[in-house]
Amino acid sequence: MNESNKKETLAGLRIGAIIAGAVIVAFIAGLFISGALNFGQRNTARAENPFSIDTKYPALTEDGTSPFVRVADIVIPSTVSISAEKVVKITNPSFSFPFDNLFKDFFKDFQQPDQKPQEQKSQALGSGVIISKDGYILTNNHVVAGFDKFIVTLSNKTVFKGKQVKIVGRDPKTDLAVLKVETKADLPFATLGNSDNIKVGDWAIAVGIPFGLEGTVTVGVISAKGRSNVPLPEGPTYQDFIQTDAAINPGNSGGPLVNINGEVIGINTAIRTSTGGNIGIGFATPINLAKQISNQLISKGKIVRGYLGVYPQEITQDLKEAMNLQSTDGVLIGEVVENTPASKAGLKAGDVIIKFKDKNVTSVQQFREMVAEASPGKEVDIDVLRDNKPMTITATLKELPDEVATTPEATQQETELVKSWLGITVRNMTADEKKNLNLEQGVIVSQIDVGSIADQASITEGDVILKIDKYEIVTISDFGKAAKDLKDSKKPVLFRLKRDKVSLFIAVTPE
Repeated sequence: MNESNKKETLAGLRIGAIIAGAVIVAFIAGLFISGALNFGQRNTARAENPFSIDTKYPALTEDGTSPFVRVADIVIPSTVSISAEKVVKITNPSFSFPFDNLFKDFFKDFQQPDQKPQEQKSQALGSGVIISKDGYILTNNHVVAGFDKFIVTLSNKTVFKGKQVKIVGRDPKTDLAVLKVETKADLPFATLGNSDNIKVGDWAIAVGIPFGLEGTVTVGVISAKGRSNVPLPEGPTYQDFIQTDAAINPGNSGGPLVNINGEVIGINTAIRTSTGGNIGIGFATPINLAKQISNQLISKGKIVRGYLGVYPQEITQDLKEAMNLQSTDGVLIGEVVENTPASKAGLKAGDVIIKFKDKNVTSVQQFREMVAEASPGKEVDIDVLRDNKPMTITATLKELPDEVATTPEATQQETELVKSWLGITVRNMTADEKKNLNLEQGVIVSQIDVGSIADQASITEGDVILKIDKYEIVTISDFGKAAKDLKDSKKPVLFRLKRDKVSLFIAVTPE
């Protein structure tokens, strides 16, 4: 290669290197500018929505704090401590020895028969939430029931007691109550949200005074909605609980459960625990139900509920098949109580209620709440299926009676026994049993074989069998005929029973 060619080659290499370097610099500069622009856009978006979440952790606000700080600032001022007190009289003050039974007979000779009862204070501590500036407070019934003196303490240490605090009304059926404190100053009050809009997985923040620790805030999520049939010591009849894993402990009862916006979505009511403390299963009464109850207590001093007069039961998959229903939606009427709106309107045992006031019926608990919320004295349309044929029945509801009568168990006098089909032993009823149970027909289940098909279907001793499939059961011979004709049935067989004077249906699936 001559000298001129070498020079040209070296010049070309220099030019290529310069161009390549320029391209790399431009590429880096482009990345830098793009990143800066994106960073600015992210900051702008965060400024517009400080609670946006782009990681698995709660987002920080624009000033770098947790959003729960804002929630606490909103809710704590409207959350109060409720101390309840009553005086009880004790005839024999507690006095015991390690060997009490051994010395009881000896010391009873020294007891004075005319000894005066001694007074002793009984106290309870709970929480509440202020729902109006003039001092109405929502709490649990079990926080205040049975007590006559109350001390309400606000987060700013303001105290109301004695005649300054009164019970406006209580509702044991929902375990809710309303107090009123007398004040001339406006009080901080909570914003009540809409519990119908909550979703499983939403943030849930519980505020209250557990174990007397004021202004305690715990955080979790909505674990489930619509929890019912929860065995609780307070035993509210109407249960449609919000379940949460936000820590709820003794003393939290009556306090607010709120969402991420600081709106009250429930009233903390109870916990399920084997230790007495929180294990992540807490329950709150939905605020929409609490609104209805508190409004009635404030305006009327009591709760007025609608009453239809039926005993509804859930439709299981077996019942669906036995009755040839299209789905398990609705509730099955096990019994219609005589001389009630239901009986006067023409509802019958075996009807399936699918709509009440144009709203779909999905469960027994929901149906009971729908009836209770309806106004007594007004007509309501009830859509039912009778023998799988749709019809609409109009009933005029009454006010729910305070008590529902119960009856003693039937006597167990032995008469003719028959043991047959499905592991069921039945006998005819005596005249006294028919009179006590107000029945003209039926056979009594005197024994159920353990582990039998009937046992698995929850038929129990003492049940009165009234009907099996299409067969009316008057005596054990009718039972025998039904058993003979249905012994080869491949689908669930429908039993109509009477249990403690309440009728119900059970579908039994033969093997």
